[in-house]
Amino acid sequence: MVPALTIRQNLCTPPEQSVMTRNRIITDEREQVAVVARRLAAAITKGDLATVIADEAGRYSITDLQILGGRLFAEMTRLPSPYREQVWPFVTDQLFGAHHMLLLMYRSGRFHTLTEPITDSKTFHDFCAMIPEGCFAWDEHAERTPFPFSARHRLFYYLMAAFTMFVLDRPGHPVGMPFPGGFSVEDRNGTFYCLIRDREKEVFFSICNFCPAKQTEENDIHESR
Repeated sequence: MVPALTIRQNLCTPPEQSVMTRNRIITDEREQVAVVARRLAAAITKGDLATVIADEAGRYSITDLQILGGRLFAEMTRLPSPYREQVWPFVTDQLFGAHHMLLLMYRSGRFHTLTEPITDSKTFHDFCAMIPEGCFAWDEHAERTPFPFSARHRLFYYLMAAFTMFVLDRPGHPVGMPFPGGFSVEDRNGTFYCLIRDREKEVFFSICNFCPAKQTEENDIHESR
C-alpha cells in the first residue's frame, strides 16, 4: 500500500539539506536516508530504537510537518466519498497520532523503561534494509501534487511506522481503519488481524510487508459477509 505517510525543532542540521554525522556533513539525499536506516538497524532494544526515532524526528521543522499534512490532505481528496470521510481520522492517526505518542513518551522518560529487545529482529532488519530504496520508489512528477515532497519526507513516514510496529508492537495501520469492501484492521484479544497484510508482496516498499498483524483468514472474510 502506497504510504499516505518533533521532539526538538530546528536542530543544527539545516532542514532538507544536510545530516551531521560524527565526522562530517552529508548533503547527498540518498546517503542521508541510508545513514538513518543504519542508525535504526543498530538498535537492540525498543528503548534504543525509540530514542533514535525521536532524534531523527526532531530534525523535522514545523514547515516539514505542514508539508506532510498538506500531502496527506491531497492524497485523501482523491478518495471517493463516503470512504474518504471514514478513513481520514485513521490515516491522520497513523502519521500524526504516532508522532504525538512519540513526543509524549519522550517527554515522560518512558524510553528508559523499554529495555526489552525488539520483538521480531529479522523483520525489523528487513524493514531497515528496505528504507533506502523505499524512500525513492515514487515518481513525484506522476503524482502531480502541489507540495514539494522529498525522500526525506517519505522517511518521516517510515520513522513513524517503525515506532508503531517495532516499539509499540502495533499494526502499521491503526486498529479500526476501514478498507474498501467493509473490512478493517482488528484487535482480537491482543492479536491483530488485517485483510491486506499479505497482499502487498509485490510492493516492496509497503509497510504491510513488515507489519505485526496477521492476515485475516479467507473463512473470516466469508463469515463476515
